[in-house]
Amino acid sequence: MKDSLQTFAARVRGLWGPLTSELVAACREQLETLAAASPREAWLADLHAAAPANRELYRDPDHGFVLLAHTEAAGLFRPPHDHGRAWVVYALQRGEIEMRTYGRVDEADGRVRLVQRDSTVLRPGQALAYLPGDIHDTRCLTDSALLFRFTERDLKIEDRLERRVTRYVDGGGVWTPAAA
Repeated sequence: MKDSLQTFAARVRGLWGPLTSELVAACREQLETLAAASPREAWLADLHAAAPANRELYRDPDHGFVLLAHTEAAGLFRPPHDHGRAWVVYALQRGEIEMRTYGRVDEADGRVRLVQRDSTVLRPGQALAYLPGDIHDTRCLTDSALLFRFTERDLKIEDRLERRVTRYVDGGGVWTPAAA
C-alpha cells in the first residue's frame, strides 16, 4: 500500500505537462492533500522527530520536479526573492508562516524597488502557488513550522549555477536587488 508521499509523487507524475492554470491548480491540490497526511505515517513522523532545516523528499527522474521539506524556527525570515524561471507551490503541514508578495517597480533613473502587494498567513493544510517572476518573502510565526516546497525544477541549479534567482535586500526601508 502506498503512503501519502508515494501517492503524491505518482499523481503529480501522472498529470505532469507544460505550465498551465490547470497543472498549477492540480499540483496545489495534491500538495494540500499531502500536507494533511497523518503524522503517524513513517516518513512524516521522521520529519517531525528530526526537524531538518531542509530535506529532499522526492525528485522526479523524468520531469525534474522536486519536493522539499523545511522545518522553520520561530521568527525565521527569508527576505524577498523570486524563483527565476521556476514556479513553486508551498504547503504548510504544521505551524504558521506569513508570506508577503511584492511587485517590482523599475524607476526612470534605473533604480529598482519593491512594493508590497499582499500578506497571507499560511496555516496547516493550505498551499500557495508562485509563478515565474513572482516575488515573495516568508516568516515563521509560530515556535516552529513544517513547510513543503514543490518546485517544477531544481532551484539550486536555477539559483547557483544559472544565476536566475533575484534576491532583495533592505536598503533603508526599501527592498532593492542584492548586488550580484
